[in-house]
Amino acid sequence: MAEVQVQEKGAKGGKVRSKKQSTRVDMTPMVDLGFLLITFFMFTTTFSKPNVMDLGLPAKPKKDQPKPPPTEIKLSNSISLLLGKDNRIFWHQQDNTSLTDQNLNETDFDREGIRKIIGKAKANAADKAKFTVIIKPTDDAVYKNFVDILDEMAITKTEQYGVTDLKPWEKAIYDKKVGNSGAPATPATK
Repeated sequence: MAEVQVQEKGAKGGKVRSKKQSTRVDMTPMVDLGFLLITFFMFTTTFSKPNVMDLGLPAKPKKDQPKPPPTEIKLSNSISLLLGKDNRIFWHQQDNTSLTDQNLNETDFDREGIRKIIGKAKANAADKAKFTVIIKPTDDAVYKNFVDILDEMAITKTEQYGVTDLKPWEKAIYDKKVGNSGAPATPATK
């Protein structure tokens, strides 16, 4: 049983006073109440559920089966999306010989931007069943933009998409378009 002990201070000399009884406070109910409140709040709190994005990956090939040949995607059935710095997104439907900084187009993440471009590219595809979006995040891109573009894949019902690195020829055009000199950026000083 928990209780508070009160100490008496006796003075030497002076008047003699009557001895008072020490007060005894039992703290057991207070401790019980504290544990009951903690338990109540723990059981009534809704725990935050982690947000998980479903990302369908191909099945791992078995060892006894031969490796399938790499799939070639035609330009007429695809669109390449480059995720850049400062929440910028670029797109093209060109190969390494015809891509320039003039036909590397920029758009944004709203419904009138990338969503409309993906829909238009899908409608103009030679084989709509094989239409593929190729997502290429740059080193400057942020994770939020990647999640946003995966959300756009779900919204536009694009089931075939891939994530890969920029090709060296795409990186050169991207750097020219955004004004990167190729050297790593240094933080600004105040």
